[in-house]
This record gives sequence, C-alpha cells and structure tokens, in this order.
Amino acid sequence: MGDPAGIGPEIIAQAFCERPGLMRQVVVAGDVTTLRRAMWWAAGSSLQSVPPLMWAELSELRDFSQVPPGCVAIIQACSLKQPVELGRISADAGEAAADCIRFAAQAALSGQARAVVTAPIHKEALAAAGVTFPGHTEMLQSLAATHQGIDVAELPVRMMLSCPGLRTVLVSIHVSLQQALNAVSKAQVLQTLRITQAYFQLCGMAHPRIAVAGLNPHAGEGGLFGREEIEEIVPAVAQAVAEGIDCTGPHAPDTVFMRARQGAFDVVVAMYHDQGLIPVKLLGLEHGVNTTLGLPFVRTSPDHGTAFDLAGTGRASAASLLAALDAAISTSKCL
Repeated sequence: MGDPAGIGPEIIAQAFCERPGLMRQVVVAGDVTTLRRAMWWAAGSSLQSVPPLMWAELSELRDFSQVPPGCVAIIQACSLKQPVELGRISADAGEAAADCIRFAAQAALSGQARAVVTAPIHKEALAAAGVTFPGHTEMLQSLAATHQGIDVAELPVRMMLSCPGLRTVLVSIHVSLQQALNAVSKAQVLQTLRITQAYFQLCGMAHPRIAVAGLNPHAGEGGLFGREEIEEIVPAVAQAVAEGIDCTGPHAPDTVFMRARQGAFDVVVAMYHDQGLIPVKLLGLEHGVNTTLGLPFVRTSPDHGTAFDLAGTGRASAASLLAALDAAISTSKCL
C-alpha cells in the first residue's frame, strides 16, 4: 500500500473502482483500517456514508481464491495501531510501508505471488523508522539476495522508467550526483547493458535496440568536454556489441531521448538518475511506470511520489498505478 500517510491506499482503492476486472488479480498487502478509510476518499464520499467498495480480509494468501468478485482482497501486512495522520512524515508510516514491502517480496520469492506492484513510499519516513535503504529498489534487492543466500553485489539490479514512447534504464540510482559520476565505469555501463538485454529478451524482444547516452555535453565532443565517453562508455559499448547486444553510442544526451521517442531506439541507457528520469516524467508522469530489472521476480511501481498534498482529497489519479499493474501482469506472463 506504500506510505499510509500518502496517496498509495487511495489510488489502490481508486484502481478497484475504475478497473475491477484487472484488480480481480490483486491482493493488497497493507493495513485494513487504512485501506477501508481510503475507499471513501477514492469515491469522494464522507466517512459517514456507505463505502463504495466491499472488502475481504485474508488470513493467508492461499485464501485468495475464495474472495467474492467485486471485493478488495486485503491482507494485514503491517502492525499499525491506528491510521496515521495524512500528509505527515512519521516513523509509524515508514515502518508500515517497510513491513508491506517485506511481506510482498517474500510472497513473490516463495512463489505465492506472480509479481509485486509497490505504491509510493516516502524515503524520510523510511529513515525515521530506522530503515537504512534509500528506496524500494535497494530494499527489494537486499531481500532477494538474502533469500537466495548470496551477497547483494551478486544480484545487480537496475531501474527502468517508462512512459508511452520512451523507456530509459539507469546506470546508477539513488546516490549523490558526485557518486553517480564516479559510477560511470566500463564495468557498470556494461553490466547495465547486459541486464537491459536480458530483460527485453525475457519479454520476447530478441534484439532490443539500445541507445547509450553520453555523460557530458555532446557526449564529450571527442574529449573536449570530458574523457568519460572515451575511457569508459565507448569500451563498454564495444564489449557489449562483441557479445551480440544491439547497442550504439555514446549519443549526445540532449537529443537521444527525443530520437528514442521518434522510434530510433527501443530503450535508452542513461548515466544517472535525473538524466534518465526527467524526460520520462516530462513526457508521461501520469502513465509512467518504474520497473526493477534484475530481480528474480517482477516488480513495478507508479512513477510518482506520495503526493502528501493530495492525500485524502479524492483527487489523486490511479493512472500510473494501473499502468504499473498492466506492466507487471504482462511481464509476469513471460516468466
């Protein structure tokens, strides 16, 4: 359900209202009281009126097949004593969000769920709860590595953000810009290309056309604006091509996303978080999807945050969540 102080519970309820057929495949890992409250807001009703949705609380995931059509299937996945205050960062909200992530990940890792779709969390709330991971991606990576009995470094993952017309995969994720610059190495770029290729092949695209963005303006202009392209990115692309990966670059980062949107490439590998996410969010935040590549299960999420200012107003859109659900269900069928 994401952070219970944000719009996560509300857009989940809204998704059930808008596309009940799709949501028939969904179990919500969250807090029953919080989600019941969200049902009123999703329909623009007051807490005194009759809720627009019915719900069924599950004791175990295996009871899902017994849920009647039209009911929101909920499993209590956290230990909130009472609903948190909306729009406010708190340790209780962060702990509840983390508990739900752990529950969903374990369900997928144990084969009880086909995919995990995560509603938005608030990183400050996670930190207030003592969670040391900077976000969903790193937490899920750690849980999956622990489940497999391996070190986190042995399970590299990447973030892919997509919207209609554009997909971009990031070499580095939630680190400072200085750390992101230091992460632009032949090894990191090559690993990103391999993970990207493997994901698209899993989805049935044998030879995805991958564009690699440069780091510096105009992709370095032959070393005039920096040597990262010459010393790190070009060798990574050459090695990937030698391995049979259809990739080109480095391309000028100020035009490569436009070219991908026009159909020249299937996906762009970007060198750091904001380089790749700004064009996606500018083009299609309302339908954007975040997919984690490299995990042993399918994981997607909406491409937006907790929107504390909208929580409880009934004005939050479920469009991005529904896009994430569509992507998760579609990808899980390839496994």
